[in-house]
Amino acid sequence: MQGHAHHQEQGSLTKSAITATLHCLTGCAIGEILGMVTATALGWGNFSSIVLSVALAFVFGYSLTIRPVLRAGVPAKRAAHVAFASDTISITTMEIIDNAFILAVPGAIAAGLDEPLFWWSLLASLAIAFLITVPVNRWLIARGKGHAVMHELHAQ
Repeated sequence: MQGHAHHQEQGSLTKSAITATLHCLTGCAIGEILGMVTATALGWGNFSSIVLSVALAFVFGYSLTIRPVLRAGVPAKRAAHVAFASDTISITTMEIIDNAFILAVPGAIAAGLDEPLFWWSLLASLAIAFLITVPVNRWLIARGKGHAVMHELHAQ
C-alpha cells in the first residue's frame, strides 16, 4: 500500500509541475510571440529581437502570477516577491531553450512574418521549452521552491 501512496504522490507532483509549466508557458508564449512579431515587423536585428522577446516573456510571465496573488489580498511587494520566487527559474529555463532552438534552426531568426519557418520554429521552440521545463519545475516543487511558493500561499 505504501508503494501506491508513493506513486500517487509522484503523479501529483508531476501534475503540479505540468500545471506550473503550462502557466509559465502562457506568459512566455505571449511575450515571446509579441516580441518576435514586433521586432520582425520593425526590421530589428537578431539581438534586439531576442532581448525584446525575453523581456516581454518575463513581464507577461510575472504578470500572470502577480494578478491572482494581488486579487487574493496579498500586498503588492509580497505579490512581486511570490512571482519572482515562483517563476524566475521556470521562465529562465524556458527562454534559454526557446531562443536556443530558434537560433539553431537555419534561417528561423531571420524569417519574415509571412514565412511558415517563422511560425513553425516559434511554436516548436515553445513546445520543446515546455517539455524541458516540466522536469525543472517538478524538481523545484519537490524541494518547496518554484510554484510550491504559490501553493504555500493558498495553504495560508
